[in-house]
Order: sequence, then C-alpha cells, then structure tokens
Amino acid sequence: CLDEEGKVHEFGSSWRTENCNDCSCSRGGIGCCTSYMRPVDYDEEKCESIFNKDTCSYKVVEKDDHSKECPVHSWVG
Repeated sequence: CLDEEGKVHEFGSSWRTENCNDCSCSRGGIGCCTSYMRPVDYDEEKCESIFNKDTCSYKVVEKDDHSKECPVHSWVG
C-alpha cells in the first residue's frame, strides 16, 4: 500500500500518522480512522479543549486556569 505521504506499507501492517490517525493496509487498500476521542459535552463557556499531538488526546481545562480540568460528559471518536 502507498500512503498519502508516499510511504510503502506491507499488507497486514498498521501505523499511526503524524495527524494521530490509525491506519492499516490490506489487499483491499488502506483504511484509517482517528486514534482519539473528541470531547463534546462540557461547559464551553467556562472551559476549552486542547489537543496534544504528542499523546493524540484532548484535555478539557478552564479557560482562565489551564491547571484545572473540567468534567466532560460525552466523547466521540
């Protein structure tokens, strides 16, 4: 399989992209999906979600104090 960056992958292999997508190669082609969950149910007036590309995860924190995490009631991914 040839990925969008021009790299060749063997059939049956899997990898994570720079954009935090998990991909796999089969004889039918390449399939990819996000490796992370996105927060959708939290207090958006008081809090904000921040994506960490190193860990491929979101953290939801207070806008005025990033050291304080906010409760999240639903995630999608």
